[in-house]
Amino acid sequence: MAIDSETGPRAGAGAGGPARVPPAAAPDLPGPAPARRAALRRRIRLLVAATITYNVIEAAVAITAGAVASSAALIGFGLDSLVEVASAAAVAWQFSAADHERRERTALRIIALSFFALAAYVTFDAVRALLGAGEAGHSTPGLILAALSLVVMPFLSAAQRRAGRELGSASAVADSRQTLLCTYLSGVLLVGLALNSLFGWSWADPIAALVIAAVAVKEGLDAWRGDACCPPPLAPRAAAAGDAPAADETDCAGGCCKEA
Repeated sequence: MAIDSETGPRAGAGAGGPARVPPAAAPDLPGPAPARRAALRRRIRLLVAATITYNVIEAAVAITAGAVASSAALIGFGLDSLVEVASAAAVAWQFSAADHERRERTALRIIALSFFALAAYVTFDAVRALLGAGEAGHSTPGLILAALSLVVMPFLSAAQRRAGRELGSASAVADSRQTLLCTYLSGVLLVGLALNSLFGWSWADPIAALVIAAVAVKEGLDAWRGDACCPPPLAPRAAAAGDAPAADETDCAGGCCKEA
């Protein structure tokens, strides 16, 4: 029998064939390759810049139109756009560093606090409107803005969400949820403004604003807890290793890996 000087008898030696050494398992590699990670970081920075630009314009139009029409929902929508700017700016600050993971938690906290600030103001103004402090009037610019945001926001949100999930960045995904929230708020705003314009239901406007506030609180809590994304996926192991997938490869807390 063939003897290995260090390990003893070789498996399969003396049985009429050469010894076979089991292949070593490939190491788990976190997330995408370095070149892909760099591309994803650039993509997130570009999407964040586009989001900031659009929301600055959106905020100016919404707040101005809301003030003219005394619309709590429209003003709240404009303030949400400013919150979106703050959220996107936090992500831009995070990804301006080479080691962006170190800034992840701080960026998430900034995003969460901006959600809470939005909810507090919108709730106050909506309750004031319901108590008779002023009735909202018709706003054509508000209707156009809400309809336009229903088209623009889903695209920006989906693109950033995909990049953030692939990179494993909770803050990028949280910011994409902030953008997706803008889509939902656009729909709520559009319904509220339309009901007020068509039927004179002035109460529909502050009710729509309260819906905006409730969603903002929920998203703020998620961001504060860091419930925005799964860890980055592990690179697949060599097939010959025959090991079961690691927990991070199959488990996604809170369904964060599911497409919204």
